[in-house]
Amino acid sequence: MKFYDIFNGDADGICALHQLRLAEPREAELVTGVKRDTLLVERAGARSGDRLTVLDVSLRSNARAVARALAAGAEVDYFDHHVAGELPQHPGFHGHIDTAHDVCTSLIVDRHLSGQFRLWAVVAAFGDNLVESAIRAAQPLQLDHTELARLHELGEALNYNAYGETVDDLHYHPADLYRTLAPYRDPRHFIFDEPVFEVLKQAGAEDLGRAEDVKPLHADEHAAVFVLPDASWSRRVNGVFGNRLAQAAPARAHAVLVTRSDGYAVSVRAPRAQPRGAEVLCTAFGGGGREAAAGINLLPAAELERFVAAFRESYK
Repeated sequence: MKFYDIFNGDADGICALHQLRLAEPREAELVTGVKRDTLLVERAGARSGDRLTVLDVSLRSNARAVARALAAGAEVDYFDHHVAGELPQHPGFHGHIDTAHDVCTSLIVDRHLSGQFRLWAVVAAFGDNLVESAIRAAQPLQLDHTELARLHELGEALNYNAYGETVDDLHYHPADLYRTLAPYRDPRHFIFDEPVFEVLKQAGAEDLGRAEDVKPLHADEHAAVFVLPDASWSRRVNGVFGNRLAQAAPARAHAVLVTRSDGYAVSVRAPRAQPRGAEVLCTAFGGGGREAAAGINLLPAAELERFVAAFRESYK
């Protein structure tokens, strides 16, 4: 029997797993990667008797690998907030799926654990740009404004670290980042005791400054499109940049494209005032995600004009 913890490398995936393992410590093989590396379940190579805990990666994208794991005799605990498709009807599958636009995986885990480690769920919600949800979840904790702001910064820093084409673009491998925060029950102690936070915060600010100098390819009151160059800093910052744009103009949709040798990687943020349509749009171009935020791993260069037209049409 072998345990696997399979999780998205962003703030939500890391904090979701952290909450679970604080509640139920377990030695497990960690399977993770950059944020867009979502086909993770197949890496486990699960066998009979194995136990897979999967967090914050699309079930729809991993459906075949989950089916093979269940058929092999493994059990699967699945926590996620992305559009899932049809859930497996199997006694070994234990699903905790909620696709509401104001919920992230860490908030689902928080609900599952009756709020035992809510501070980490608040960090994750901030990192996933669910600011209102984070503040709402934090209300019973009676945090002051400074504490709340620091948790917000930590969530953004952890999320910033997940963006890249490969782990070579990242400052820390997500598995190493998880191991670094694993001893901390309280994220405020992590902030003050570990240099990781300040490293990510400073690096993120530098990358964000570069992104803010980029002029939009298109911008009107309803939608804006930014194209970042083919560079490591672009791949690292595109998620945080998209979130900042969405926060600054909540009535407008934003698309941030990062140039690749074979096209573009795309991140879409629906208007925060009306968080819908991102998943449908990106799915039409081979991507996926959530109604409020979605992405496309590879948009061929020849499809750029068609994508921009479809994006503008979706949010006119």
